[in-house]
Amino acid sequence: MIISDIVIVISLILSAFFSGMEIAFISSNRIYLEIEKLQGGYEAKVLKNITKKPSRFIASMLLGNNIALVVYGIFMGERILQIFHPQTLLTDEASLLTVFYQSIISTGIILLTAEFLPKVFFQLYANTFIRIFALPVAVFYYIFYPITYLIINFTDIILKQFFKTDSDEVQLSFSKVELGNYIEEQLESFKDKENLDSEIQIFQNALDFSDVKAREAMVPRTELIAVEEETSLKDLRALFISTGLSKIPVYQKTIDNVLGYIHAFEMIKNPKSLKKILLPVAFVTETMLVNDVLKSLTRQHKSIAVVIDEYGGTSGIVTVEDIVEELFGEIEDEHDTIEHFENKIDNNKFDFSARLEVDYLNQKYNLSLPESEYYETLGGLVAYITGKIPSKDETIEIPPYIFKIKKVSATKIEQIILIKNNQN
Repeated sequence: MIISDIVIVISLILSAFFSGMEIAFISSNRIYLEIEKLQGGYEAKVLKNITKKPSRFIASMLLGNNIALVVYGIFMGERILQIFHPQTLLTDEASLLTVFYQSIISTGIILLTAEFLPKVFFQLYANTFIRIFALPVAVFYYIFYPITYLIINFTDIILKQFFKTDSDEVQLSFSKVELGNYIEEQLESFKDKENLDSEIQIFQNALDFSDVKAREAMVPRTELIAVEEETSLKDLRALFISTGLSKIPVYQKTIDNVLGYIHAFEMIKNPKSLKKILLPVAFVTETMLVNDVLKSLTRQHKSIAVVIDEYGGTSGIVTVEDIVEELFGEIEDEHDTIEHFENKIDNNKFDFSARLEVDYLNQKYNLSLPESEYYETLGGLVAYITGKIPSKDETIEIPPYIFKIKKVSATKIEQIILIKNNQN
């Protein structure tokens, strides 16, 4: 009786191990596995050998699981009879109802302890378990090798003859999603967010770069500094000096009719009129991807583009510098003024510029602010939810957060106090 109980427990443990490692191998990050294989040492060599052929790894785990389940079924069936129907052991006759009870109890135990729980647990920590249990897996991998060799060869024949494919056609390249998931895991494991390696951040920005639209990188219409075509050169020179800008757009009557732009360098040439030094601009739509904008500007030998909305009006201005900043972060020179301030008052209270992007705040401060294609910034989030520009000191509750408007103008929100309401 004690021996049969030990065999049942061992069978359950082995079944849980095999089914867990199967799902861990499927769920693990392939980039992580490849990096682990390159680490050197005996463990890395073992991991490389057992994952070289995915189908053989899976076959080994399935074979081990089936053997464990068969052994479990034999001993568990008899153990259930000993507990609930000992009289059937004397007569060697079991009723249909008894068999039904055996099946229900055995299946319930195996599903809970050797299937559902292990697979959930191993899936959550797939990368860790793949590395930790590489050696035990290797033992069973080579024990079952003769059987799995025959199984794999047999299935290869069927696949080649009827489906014209190979069982172990491994995709050598990694998808952008896999790269993104790996970088995200590294960022989450890095505790000191302030001193995060810039190369990791640039790599993540590069992965997201192809999805960034022009309206996400542009200087919005409300913040544009532009001049009318009739502006005097003296006033234009003074504007360059006061703002520290290198490029200023020029429009005719309204900002929706941008004619071009003036570069500060042109002012050195002592031009006779503004029109003599007017440089052309490119025009792009809000939804155009920034990598396409960059290609277009490079092809046209231009460095600035006017972003137009669906009605043909000026939505903002995007420059090559703005696009580069999407990859490398903010590039500030001696003339830049820091307007996008952020201040962490305590763990639940923050003082933010409304121009800060929602996804940036979520990532840096581990917040869960709602993201949407209809807005990019914190001020845009509040305006979208409320459907208006709130007044100063107004409080808006978007559970589990409270937004207190600290500074606002007639056209935009400028500063917000964000409070995390832990009671919700």
